[in-house]
Amino acid sequence: MALYTLGLNHQTAPLAVRERVVFHVERLREALDELKRGLAHEAAILSTCNRTELYVSGEQPAALAQWLAQYHRLQPDELQRYLYTLPREQAVRHAFRVASGLDSMVLGEPQILGQMKEAARAAESAGTLGTVLHKLFQRSFAVAKEVRSNTCIGAASVSMAAAAVKLAARIFPSLKDQSVLFIGAGEMIELTATHFAAQAPARIAVANRTLERGERLASRFNGQAIELRSLAEQLHEYDIVVSSTASSLPILGKGLVERALRSRRHRPMFMVDLAVPRDIEPEVAELDDVFLYTVDDLAQIVCANLDERRAAVDQAEVIIETQVGQFMRWMEARASVPLIRALRDQAEEARRQELERALRLLERGEPPAKVMEALSRSLTNKLLHAPTEALKKPAK
Repeated sequence: MALYTLGLNHQTAPLAVRERVVFHVERLREALDELKRGLAHEAAILSTCNRTELYVSGEQPAALAQWLAQYHRLQPDELQRYLYTLPREQAVRHAFRVASGLDSMVLGEPQILGQMKEAARAAESAGTLGTVLHKLFQRSFAVAKEVRSNTCIGAASVSMAAAAVKLAARIFPSLKDQSVLFIGAGEMIELTATHFAAQAPARIAVANRTLERGERLASRFNGQAIELRSLAEQLHEYDIVVSSTASSLPILGKGLVERALRSRRHRPMFMVDLAVPRDIEPEVAELDDVFLYTVDDLAQIVCANLDERRAAVDQAEVIIETQVGQFMRWMEARASVPLIRALRDQAEEARRQELERALRLLERGEPPAKVMEALSRSLTNKLLHAPTEALKKPAK
């Protein structure tokens, strides 16, 4: 079985395309089942705000690209120019680089490692994580740990959360006078809330579909929790809105934000949409007095603290190349297993035939020494015939 990776990321596809090929958690098992039934021996899906990638042990990369388009109700030619297919060694190197944060929008960010671990768990739960992909993911996690332990790839404060705070500070003279609303209660919102809370804003609130989870997060920052359904009545109270949920549809539409602006008497609102697919309708950016930023927009300002991390890239790449070589040797050794098994089966068959022949000769009264001599000579010839012929071919 061939190993390869097929996908797209923030370097090959804009946000408008990436959000159309997201695999939502509730449908991930269904997608993996489809892959296992007809397209792959093993499969795992990594789907984040910056990438959608299929890690596969199988033989049909072209069919896989077509399936990806059809699954998301796209025409194959709509998607093809954004896709990359990485075979064997390239797929291994790519997985190691992704896990280590070298292929991220924010160089060295640690969240991708957790997302890869979740992708592996989902594939294992669905029964699509076989020997090859299990080995690939486990080695990826080990490589990421080695890179972070032995380089400065994670040094300095560089993240989407830090970038959001930096942007907000450009719009408002002081964040201490602003009210901040976080929509969602996942890891990204938790990280962003931590950065904003460090600026001691006047008020913090968390809106979440599950009020209990929102209350747990809000309590960490001395904030309040509100139900997601009450956003329409309360949105106008907040100067800064940061959203990152797993919703497949926008949570904040243009009309809702327009009404909030009227209630605010057109005081500006700063909005950050960290979700893919987007939580805030793109048309909101057309409104006066709204400053809306997406994950792609934030990427343009995360370069300030990257120098130290960039200096560690070469060191990290050396570690990765060494590990890629080791993994490929494991793959090659695994590929020779059927040949070794066939060789042993052939040798066992030759041994059995010669033993039966020797026993018949002994039963007929042939001298044992003569029988043993014939047995050893015949068995040696049979065992050496195939290797000898194989050696003659390259010589010729």
